Amino acid sequence: MTNVLLATILAIFTTMALALWRAIRGPSVFDTIVGVNVFGTKTVLLIALIAYFSGNNDLVDVALVYALINFLAVIAVLKLVRQRDLAASREPSDD
Repeated sequence: MTNVLLATILAIFTTMALALWRAIRGPSVFDTIVGVNVFGTKTVLLIALIAYFSGNNDLVDVALVYALINFLAVIAVLKLVRQRDLAASREPSDD
């Protein structure tokens, strides 16, 4: 069981490192956003894994709140990149 846990944590950290690399070296802003989103998702997975193996069920709530914040932050950043204004209520015109 310890070898499986170690392999799982190593795989998660490896994918987190690759996502961070994509966020830093992304050729476009969208690659950076995807890298940050994947990093946040892997962080949620890591928190859930720690909650499972430690038996602390309160950490599952932390993981869910973190996932919601990650999702909302990515949506807000994408809207900011596309429209240059978070308060805009409609699509920009093609004029």
